[in-house]
Amino acid sequence: MTLLFDRHRRITSPALAPADFDGRARGPIELTIGLVNNMPDSALKATDVQIARLLQQSAPRHVRLRLHCFSLPSIPRSHAARSHLAQAYTDIDRIDGLGIDGLIVTGAEPIAARLREEPYWSDLSSIVDWARTNTRSTIWSCLAAHAAVLHLDDIERQRLAGKCSGVYECVKVRDDWLTDGIETPLKVPHSRLNAVNEPLLAARGYDILTRSDEVGVDIFARSMPSRFVFFQGHPEYDALSLQREYMRDIARFLAGQRDDYPRLPKSYFSAETEAVLNAFEARAKVRRDPTLAAELPGLTLRTDLASGCAAQALFRNWIGYLGQAE
Repeated sequence: MTLLFDRHRRITSPALAPADFDGRARGPIELTIGLVNNMPDSALKATDVQIARLLQQSAPRHVRLRLHCFSLPSIPRSHAARSHLAQAYTDIDRIDGLGIDGLIVTGAEPIAARLREEPYWSDLSSIVDWARTNTRSTIWSCLAAHAAVLHLDDIERQRLAGKCSGVYECVKVRDDWLTDGIETPLKVPHSRLNAVNEPLLAARGYDILTRSDEVGVDIFARSMPSRFVFFQGHPEYDALSLQREYMRDIARFLAGQRDDYPRLPKSYFSAETEAVLNAFEARAKVRRDPTLAAELPGLTLRTDLASGCAAQALFRNWIGYLGQAE
């Protein structure tokens, strides 16, 4: 399925009409964006909506976007997910003939201990090779970013002592068109088990754009012929994405599908909700029963999350870069 949207025809969402960069009248530009969605089945449709809405909200009025969604065939999927892909996605074998200007490649849920052992490694590394000469710019998110730098420069990700999950303040390290006009610190969601070494990235020619003292490098980039942009975090996440992941991990613990109880996402839930969840954790470790999750009350988030602000600014600049190359 192809989504085509501009100020005259929009996807169904509560989004506001996008504005021009500087208010001046401009001739129409049409850009073709590809989304390679590698997220697990539980987040597949939500990611479609998040990215489509984010692109629409970020695009200026003179830019018309055509969005094609793809999935790697080597990622294991449930019957329901395969049905969704068959109805709503474009066959990835067609990607070469669609004139993709910009590509977005999401992360995936890790299955193997090493990236090169993942069932989708060959397909994902082929996308890296294709994108470097067939796009103007490609965004690599989370695990996809780790896979891309491993394939390109043999930079291995490093396992963290515990999962990095929460909303972190990240500051600009250098000026770049991607972060132009963005005030820092940016509040960026992170959700990952691994990290890449910042000094090694810099030594291999990557530009470090934003970082956090707590979680290290956030956004980095490299020019090939295509400008590759790498997100270790998830600026595209909506306000409830981390909550959904946390509740999923609690359910897996209660069902005996994981041994360790998940950590609370940092700087995410309200103080009252954190107290409730800490008490629930103590009960869950004593009574490991899947039905216990039904006893959780409603959860509230912190009021200062500013969800989506950083993402809209980043994607606005990214779309602007693609449009200038026209």
